[in-house]
Amino acid sequence: MVVGTLAGIWRYPVKSLRGEPLERAGVDAEGIPGDRASALFVRRGHAREGKTFRGKEHAGLHRFSDAAAAAAALGGVDLEVRSGHRYFDDAPISLLIDRWLDDLDAHVGYAVEPQRFRPNFFVRAAREFTTQESQLRGVALRLGGVGLRVRGPIERCVTVTYHPQEEPADAEILRFLAGRRNAWMGVYCDVVAPGVLSIGDALSLEDGN
Repeated sequence: MVVGTLAGIWRYPVKSLRGEPLERAGVDAEGIPGDRASALFVRRGHAREGKTFRGKEHAGLHRFSDAAAAAAALGGVDLEVRSGHRYFDDAPISLLIDRWLDDLDAHVGYAVEPQRFRPNFFVRAAREFTTQESQLRGVALRLGGVGLRVRGPIERCVTVTYHPQEEPADAEILRFLAGRRNAWMGVYCDVVAPGVLSIGDALSLEDGN
């Protein structure tokens, strides 16, 4: 069964900072090479001393692409960039399908930007696709030349209220997700078959699903 067509690919070199749009990507067992390969850590000046400084700690963090510039702009918080590890919240791949946004779009009255959810892959659904996140737990998917297996839905936090550019935050987004969708939007996936994918590739359920 065809789920839809790949419409967006993003890699996030530094966790919580601006993503890079890609037209094509290789994917290995740890996800897209270079994705979340670095993170900001608090040295002093914030309650998260010794821990990662995440998007929820600052509403504008996602607008920076350079870690040093982000650290300098925050003022009063001493941050350092650490690398050599993959700083995922959970799984190496996050996947968002536009069909899951439909009710949210209708509720807030505009097309909610997929970038708010920081997916690796954004898919435009085929007309017949109606499956929700919880129904995909454990399901095997094929996206271009890459095999994925869904872990489960992604529980969202305040960062989805932040606009991708400079417009004000919209708290109604998280209120809707919490009240109507268990705060879920999108799914986490593991890579079961490394490969290459490109914009325009099909996402499908593997045989047996």
